[in-house]
Amino acid sequence: MKALFLILKLIVILILFGGCSSEDSDQGEEVVDSLVVSMVSVFSANEETQSFNVTSNIDWSIVDDSSWITTTPSSGTNNAVIDIAVEANPTFNDRSGLVTVQAGDISRVLIVTQEGSEDTSGNLDPNKAPSENFDLSTWNLSVPLDQGNGTARTITVSQINNGYENDDYFYTADDGGMVFKCPVDGFRTSENTSYTRVELREMLRGTDTSISTQGVNENNWVFGTAPVADINAAAGYDGEMNATLAVNHVTTTGDNSHLGRLIIGQIHANDDEPIRLYYRKLPNNTLGSIYFAHEPTDGNGAEQWYEMIGSRSNSASNPEDGIALNEKFSYRIKVVGDDLTVTIIRDGKPDVIHTVNMVNSGFNVGGQYMYFKAGVYQANNSGDDDDYAQVTFYALEKSHTTN
Repeated sequence: MKALFLILKLIVILILFGGCSSEDSDQGEEVVDSLVVSMVSVFSANEETQSFNVTSNIDWSIVDDSSWITTTPSSGTNNAVIDIAVEANPTFNDRSGLVTVQAGDISRVLIVTQEGSEDTSGNLDPNKAPSENFDLSTWNLSVPLDQGNGTARTITVSQINNGYENDDYFYTADDGGMVFKCPVDGFRTSENTSYTRVELREMLRGTDTSISTQGVNENNWVFGTAPVADINAAAGYDGEMNATLAVNHVTTTGDNSHLGRLIIGQIHANDDEPIRLYYRKLPNNTLGSIYFAHEPTDGNGAEQWYEMIGSRSNSASNPEDGIALNEKFSYRIKVVGDDLTVTIIRDGKPDVIHTVNMVNSGFNVGGQYMYFKAGVYQANNSGDDDDYAQVTFYALEKSHTTN
């Protein structure tokens, strides 16, 4: 009986000892931060949403590097399901962006890839006028012919959409593209410019000529940061223009500062240009550069220049990553509020993106109105009269936020 008592006492001691040892061990464990992120599939060219999982034991936050990507929610704690929404891709080229999930000192990067839209250039009919291949219902056209008063001729919205073509300036290419060919010599749009142009001008009024061409009205748009009265009076606010094109020819004569440069897209305001997008290829180079100018209104600072691919220098060397003549590429000009974002898109290469904050540029005040322009605005007025610049557009789309 005494032996049995001793055995039971020993068992109790072992149990107590074991319990204390386990508790002490639990108190000594260190919690390790963790963050696991699942993947997403390639997005189609359409507006689309996918979800991925965040598995974590701490707070986390999400940032992305592309304006066409939206993540919801953008922060949280522990585990969650995150929606990634992408805007429709208006270009023919695939694009990619980065979504970064950050938790403490841990970060995980998710690559978001979206397919390009269907290349409709194969559906362009070389036997049709430009307006039959492209939506030109809200564009007019300037060509360097005499209007009758010594200024360039305007081809109205009605005229351009009635099958207008001109073998010298504006016509359909053998591959169905829309050709803009602009000589150095010709009539100008006004006394305020010394350069010729074969260029589309956005006309949101369409064929309703009762609406004035100029002003804050149903023909033009404003920044989303403009006064509410202007937003309500305009045809829309903020804007995006997407184009796919190839530059076929640049000028090779004239002053060194003018050689090989042309403007392929713009936003024009009352008197100034929030953006002029340039292509330039010098005679000794095989590839061209892309850069743009941002011109604030009077009293709001000097014109600003931003190089995107290569250099705008008059003596620039051949840009390693430049764009050759006849090489297709796309550009996107987008304004949201006071932010201007320019994107150059090429098949198989990373997008080149630059954003300018225009809050102090003077365009967000009452009375300032905007319109897109696309085509060729000649940037050489010193070359031989018959020297010229030429581009062919394969896609041209634009949109605005409306009330």
